[in-house]
Amino acid sequence: MIFQELNFSDSFMHTFTLVFILALILTTLAQWWLAARHIRHITAHRNQVPDAFVSQIDLAAHQKAADYTCAKARLSFPGILLHAGLLLVLTLGGGLEWLSGFWHTWFSDSLWHGMVLIFSVVALLSIVEIPFSYYRTFVIEQQYGFNKMTRAMFFADLVRKYVLGTLLGAPLLLSVLWLMEKAGDSWWLYTWLIWIGFNLFLLAVYPNWIAPLFNKFSPLENDSLKTRIENLLQKCGFESSGLFVMDGSRRSSHGNAYFTGFGKTKRIVFFDTLLNRLEAEEIEAVLAHELGHFKRHHVIKRIVLSFAVSLLFLWVLGYLMQQPWFYQGLGVQVTAVPSTAMALLLFFLVMPVFTFLLHPLSSIYSRKHEFEADEYAAEQASAADMIRALVKLYQDNAATLTPDPLHSAFYDSHPPAAIRVAHLKKLITTGAEV
Repeated sequence: MIFQELNFSDSFMHTFTLVFILALILTTLAQWWLAARHIRHITAHRNQVPDAFVSQIDLAAHQKAADYTCAKARLSFPGILLHAGLLLVLTLGGGLEWLSGFWHTWFSDSLWHGMVLIFSVVALLSIVEIPFSYYRTFVIEQQYGFNKMTRAMFFADLVRKYVLGTLLGAPLLLSVLWLMEKAGDSWWLYTWLIWIGFNLFLLAVYPNWIAPLFNKFSPLENDSLKTRIENLLQKCGFESSGLFVMDGSRRSSHGNAYFTGFGKTKRIVFFDTLLNRLEAEEIEAVLAHELGHFKRHHVIKRIVLSFAVSLLFLWVLGYLMQQPWFYQGLGVQVTAVPSTAMALLLFFLVMPVFTFLLHPLSSIYSRKHEFEADEYAAEQASAADMIRALVKLYQDNAATLTPDPLHSAFYDSHPPAAIRVAHLKKLITTGAEV
């Protein structure tokens, strides 16, 4: 695409460079500060179980959760610095410029050059993440008794994930790059439609084709529990393609339950670890909470919001890719016909730097949905059973009961334990529970 005609200013380019550096410094310091205060807050409350949980969780379990959470937070420190440094190397350090030149000697066609350029950067970022994932799994998770994975399984999962990502991502990326080059000024709108179709396709095929590549799913065999759940589904007017148990214990002792798919492909999945820990009425309450997300249309709302945000981002990218200062301000030289792949890379590499401070908005929206789902669970099942289930899950997953409020506001999609349980208790006292 040809640049829009404008009076390019070196001072404007330098201003953008300065803004990027300042934003990166601010984001890096904010992430570091949030992690540090999270550790301090948890440590300060390590030796006393909160009053709301003192009769259900003993001090040893509370301290285990505190130490486990702090261990994970400490691991974030080198990651924060490494990712900031890597971003500087790729942009202002000339890394992307060098990679682009290297691949030009092998691929002269702009589409294929763009494909290998983007895949090489994605591969680099993935390789950097592997040591952190390995340490998290075989040191932290192992130390606190959660890891069940073998090293062979860990690397087999990585291979499957990368192969699957390539098979699904390559056609999408090729389509996007082609549209960016050939579809004119409205390429971002066509790309958005492709993106919507791709995500809906994933939602449809994930339950039956993707998830079974990593776990085994068996029909729920507990007849009494199955009958109880089916009665709840009928009461809530929810249709499912089946109730399944996932062998989550092969990899971890953490427990969970979730819905997946849409339309006729919707299915309810329970981790085997969850079924082994909770009583039938507690499982029903957890399921009622998940049903609440569907009955309150949270899933549709989040999908629509996600698509709206992606449309905005693509529109912004459509503007930026025609501005010389966007490339040169991030250390990339441009010609009369700039690389669409380079524009795509730069945008998605630096976007988190400029949007980090907006994270609490996402948390507020998500927490609103969690409270609404809890209210639905209190109506259709039992708030008291929901509380008991949550306490067991907090204990079994070593989730801290005393997160730093500000850190939680940035990173946690669910309300802190004390606030959530207090909300459920209020529903009981006000008669919301039936």
